[in-house]
Amino acid sequence: MAKYIAQIIVLGGQIIGKAFTRALKQEIAASQEAAKRAGGGQKGQNRAAANLRTGMTLEEAQQILNVTKLDPEEVEKNYDHLFSVNDKSKGGSFYLQSKVFRAKERIDQELKEAKPPEGEKTDTGTGKPGEAVQ
Repeated sequence: MAKYIAQIIVLGGQIIGKAFTRALKQEIAASQEAAKRAGGGQKGQNRAAANLRTGMTLEEAQQILNVTKLDPEEVEKNYDHLFSVNDKSKGGSFYLQSKVFRAKERIDQELKEAKPPEGEKTDTGTGKPGEAVQ
């Protein structure tokens, strides 16, 4: 009888050990994938800082505002609509209005980081005013 109990305990330990190992491997793979998506180096640090500051990722912000690409006009249009629809005086939800505001704030942060600095030249023209760049 004791022999069977010992076998059950050993078998149970093996099953739990294998499940733990599998879960650990999945967690490591998910972590590496998330790090890859965030980008490495300074870009990844900036994105992580923006995520912490606003409390949401860029993907979440895009889902909330229902935008697929970071087009400032589309973001502004969707923000205005969702913000006014969720106005508390119109029977809306302050919580949802806050989420919409934070989503726009997160996307604005991303757009600001994507824009080149003011002093940096983006035009490779001849420098003569009024002349078309070919």
